[in-house]
Order: sequence, then structure tokens, then C-alpha cells
Amino acid sequence: MNQERNRISCKKCFICKLQSAFGCYAIISAIPASCTLVLCYSELEREKQRGELRKACSKFGHAVQPIRRVNTTMRLQQLREKMTSEVILGAPAIQAYLVTSSDEHQSTDVDDYEKRREYISGFSGSYGNAIITLDKAALWTDGRYHLQADEQIDCNWLLFREGHKNIPTISDWLRKHMPKDGRIGLNPKLVSEYMWNKLRSELKGSSLELVALNVSLVDLIWPPEERGVKRSKDAFILGIDKAGKNYTIKMNETRRELQKHGADAMVITALDEIAWLLNIRGRDVPNSPFLRSYVILDMHNIFLYVNISQLQDNNVRENLHSDSRIVRSDSVLLKDYDDIWRDLRIKSQLYKHILVPSHCVYSEGASHAIYEHIFADRRLPRQSPIIYLKAVKNYVEIKGMQNANIRDSAAVCDCFAYLEKLMNANEKLMELDIVELLNEYRFEQNGSLGNSFRTVAGYSSNAAHPNYEPTVNTNVQIFKNSTLVLESGGQYFDGTTDVTRTLHFGEPTDEMKEAYTRVLIGMIQLSTLTFPSNMKMAVADALARASLWEVGLDYLHETGNGIGAFLGVQESPIIVHFSSETSFQQVFKPGYFLTNEPGFYREGEFGIRLANVMEVIEKPWLKHGGHTFLGFKVVTFVPFEPKLIKLSLLSHQQRKWLNNYNEQVRQLVGAELKRQNRMDGFYWMMEKTKFIPENGGRELNRIQNFLLTGIFILFFV
Repeated sequence: MNQERNRISCKKCFICKLQSAFGCYAIISAIPASCTLVLCYSELEREKQRGELRKACSKFGHAVQPIRRVNTTMRLQQLREKMTSEVILGAPAIQAYLVTSSDEHQSTDVDDYEKRREYISGFSGSYGNAIITLDKAALWTDGRYHLQADEQIDCNWLLFREGHKNIPTISDWLRKHMPKDGRIGLNPKLVSEYMWNKLRSELKGSSLELVALNVSLVDLIWPPEERGVKRSKDAFILGIDKAGKNYTIKMNETRRELQKHGADAMVITALDEIAWLLNIRGRDVPNSPFLRSYVILDMHNIFLYVNISQLQDNNVRENLHSDSRIVRSDSVLLKDYDDIWRDLRIKSQLYKHILVPSHCVYSEGASHAIYEHIFADRRLPRQSPIIYLKAVKNYVEIKGMQNANIRDSAAVCDCFAYLEKLMNANEKLMELDIVELLNEYRFEQNGSLGNSFRTVAGYSSNAAHPNYEPTVNTNVQIFKNSTLVLESGGQYFDGTTDVTRTLHFGEPTDEMKEAYTRVLIGMIQLSTLTFPSNMKMAVADALARASLWEVGLDYLHETGNGIGAFLGVQESPIIVHFSSETSFQQVFKPGYFLTNEPGFYREGEFGIRLANVMEVIEKPWLKHGGHTFLGFKVVTFVPFEPKLIKLSLLSHQQRKWLNNYNEQVRQLVGAELKRQNRMDGFYWMMEKTKFIPENGGRELNRIQNFLLTGIFILFFV
């Protein structure tokens, strides 16, 4: 009898764990009588560590496949044929092939032409690395995409969820599954030197070999009719009224930084750095105003390697002094894009030390191919000084970011008002309808150049995917019984925006209210933080998560990242995450802009996320121990959803902050909405920003809160 009770208890435990943590991905057909609760959970963990914990991929029966799943059987077969062809490789066969997410410039967001990893795996997220061997295929991705990847990649693939315990690295997995003397093929232009060295270091002591291939195997099997067209639109100059500094000043600042490093030249490969340095913008990358190009900068010359046909606008050449008869130190000398590979060989003989960008947070640094084209004794691997120069916004950029976010907030308010009107009229709305509407409202704003990333509109269980993007196959109708997470951002000539709000068109459950309120508390706690200038970024993350940690909850993505000024929506060197090694090395500086985006995700049910953009400001009236003190200034002004706020959880200080924030929304966005005669948005905004009572609720002990903050600072700094 006891044995039977243990068996039933174990089976229930196993199914419960699957449902709560992974959405019941398997059908349990038989459980041994000797199974215990610990053994059940251990088996689940072992499957996760082996990459075998997959949705609808049970070895027993034939489960219905998710509608987002892509069949990659033929693609993998064709790729493996190329891997074993010495004629195609021009070298001995390889036993594994690595496919990254990036282009030649290690961009995080690439156009359809460059999405090799997505084609071979079916996974469309912005981050992930795929390894294909002769009999296995495996994908590694982080917590933003665990659920999405599991639904998109088919059962040919193993899924390794980075961020969970005991998940093997790519190197660990290769050591275990590769044959002796196995060869691992990589495209050196699509792999950063940082990643190459990391793999080589981790494989040291094994017989495995990294092989740089002259061909891209995915390109060989990718039918042209299924592949996007490489973007090649005309470039344009960002005027000094928006950039705040002439490119000549930026160039001289960079040269001074190079001299500090002992370098007499630098190769610049990151597109956002080139855009900032030359005040030039393009449309070669989705959602970011970048021009596909390389730059070599020395103490007397600057060479721009680009598709010259994209510089037909005489204003571009004139601003860059490219057509000047007299070559000056700020004359940008134009070269064909592919000439970079020849010139690196030649020019590396002219310089003693060439700074070659290394890894920094979201910036992968230069590719392995760039490093290999420079003589080893001339290389100076360093983090690009441009990363830190452009992260600190000048006065014009700061004002531009503030103004862009006000106009963007007005567009979002007006759109939300229209959505609520449609829902109250019981109109049928799908996720893709909302994406289209939100994009249209943003495009109508002055100075808009489109989105800063693909709009996220996730309803109900889809909202539990942190970076969910609706497709034709996953598009669901919006009802009034769950949450709708909307994350979007815009590119404006004077700034870049990123805002997330969670809506509910009916009556939310108490669980939804508590989750929303705890996420809001985290956002408020981080927004109101005052801290010494030497505090590490990782410390700030604790305040954003504390309210969720209090009840045993958390989220797997970072709380914040840097954001550019009419540049990338994800910018180094800023990352706010308590477990990030880099976050423990970086500090905030006045003029930095970053996101504040805590969240909560109940898989299979609903999701909550909120995001604002904040500016790092100095508080000069506070001085202690030789340190200046800093704080944050919120520049996003979109109301929160009152019906989702559980006021009893908010302290007096948090209620006061919310009232002050709502007052700013009414003043700044209200004025903008009236100026644009968007009165529906104005009245909606006024309704959502009503004053709330500041007394009552959970009063936090200010002394305890201060001491808690002090402990974090003393422990982490």
C-alpha cells in the first residue's frame, strides 16, 4: 500500500513540475514503483542538462507539434553533406559546424539576408548559437528565449537553456560528443575573436581542432528565393543640431584615447561606433540606423570602407570632406567595402600598434578574420574607446532623448486609448493588429524613422514569453480575461526609445494584480535609487528584484541595458544584472541612458513586464568620502494600468513616487497630446493618472530600507 502511494505521489509530482516549469512537455506513460519525489525531479533536471527536455518530443507516441515549429530535417541533411565534402570545403571533412547569430560586424540585429542561424534551426530570436554534428544538432540560448526556442526548433534539435544550473557550455558538449581529433568548422568573419579564443581555450587539452573555413556552408544550401535581399539604401548625415558634436571633434577625442592606449591606429568594425563617430546613418540593419561599413583610423587619416554607391548624396561627401582636393586630417577617404581585407594586410605593416576591438558587454568586438588579417605583433586587443565616448551623451543628445521620449509617449498613449475604445466596443483584435496599430501611431510622429526593434505584443500565455513576437501561425485574439504585454520603441532623428506596458481590458485576477504591483515596486525602487559613483551596476539590480524575491519569484533576463541616441536600442557598456560578471565591473556615469525593465512570467498563463528609459544624473549637493552621488531621471512618460495595481502593497514613498510620475505625465505628455490635437489620447491619459491616496498600505521602515541598501553597497562594491 505504501509502495503504491509513493508511486502515485511521484507521478503527480513529476507532472506538476512539468506543468509549472515547462508546460507539461511529455506524456508520462510509466513510473517505476521505486520512484521517489527526489528521483522524479532529478530526472527532469538531467533531461534539461542533456538538452532533451523538449516540448512535444516524447519518444513515446506522436505528439501534436507547436504551430511555430520549423521542419529542418532536409536542411540539416544538406548541411551535413557539405560538411563531409572535401571538394567544397577545400580541406579535410569537418565533424561539427558552428552557426552564430551575427553578421560580419557582430551585430545583434541582422537583416533577413544574414539570418543563417534562423534558417538552419528555425529559431528566430536575436541571440543563440547552433552546433551541428554528423548525427546531432544543438542550440544554446538565454532566458529571454527559452520558451520561444522550444516551440520553434523541431525535435531534431537539443535545447540548452543558458542560465539554468549545470547546463554544459558548447565546449563541454563538444568534448563529450565529438570523435577524437574531430574538426569544428567556423566562418571566421561571423565569429568574434572573443568567441574564437574562448572556444579554443576551453578545448585546450583535447584533440579537437577549430577550423576557419573560407566558405559559409549555410549560404550554400540556402535557396536564393527563400533568402532576403541584402539591404543597400542611401546613407545620410546626422546634423550637428542632433548629434551635438562635429565628427572632427569626435575623431580627435578618439585619437587621444588611442594615444593613451599606446596605439597609432584603430580598426573599427561595429556599425554603431562608425555611425556615432562620423555622424552618418543608414538603413542596412533592421530597426537601427546603421551603414554597413568598416573604418581604419590613424593619427593623420581616416578610411571608410563602404559600398560607395550608397553615398550618392553630395551632402554626405561634402560633410565628410571626401571630395576635397586637399586631404586634411579629417578628410574621410572612401574605399570599396571589400578592400578592407587587402588593406589590413598592407596597412598593418605601417603601424606599430593597431587597436583591435575586444569584447565589451553587448559589443562582441572584431571578428576572428579581422584579427587574422593583422600581423600578430602589431595587434593591440582592447575594448573600443568609442564605446565609452558615445555612451556619455552630450547636452544636445540628452535634450534630444528627452524630447523623443515625450513624443513617443504621446504616440503610445494615443494608441492605447484607441485600443481600449475598440475593446470596449467588442471589436475583434488580434496580436498582429495591435502591432500594426502601434507601429502606425509611432510612424506618425515628427522625426520618426520607424521602430528601434520589432514590436512585442503578447496576450495571455504568449505574454509569458519575454521576447515573444506574434506571427501568422501564433496570432491570437485579444480578450478581456488576461494580460497584454506591449513592448515597443522608436528611432527618431533626436533619440531612441524603448517602452513596455502591460494592459488588461477586463477584471484582472488577484494573482495578476500582485505580480504587476511587485514588478512596479521593483521599477520604482530602481528609479529612486541614489548611489555613490563607484557603485557597480550589478548592485542596482537587487532593488529591482527585491519585491519579487520576497515571495520567491524572479525573471531570467537583465533588468536594464544601455540605449543609444539615434543608435542601437541595446548599447554597451551598460548592463544591469546581479549575476553578470561584466555588471560587477562597470559603473554608471552621468549622461548614460539605460532601460529599467523588470518582469514576471507565469508560463502557460500570463506575463507582466514594465520598461522605462532613464538618464543617469549627478546629485552635486551630495558629497561623502570623496565620492559624488548619482541617481536616475525617468524620461519615459506612459501611465501604468491602475486596475492592475494593488495599492495595499505600495508604501507611502512608492505611492508618492507614482503620484509625482503621473503629474509629470499629465504636464509633459498632456501638453504634447494637446499640441497634436490627439484628444482621445489626452482624456485616456488623464483617466489613467488620477491621484491615489498616499497613506495606508504597507509602510516600509525607512531606516531598515536604508540599511538594506547600505549592506548591498558594502557587500558588492
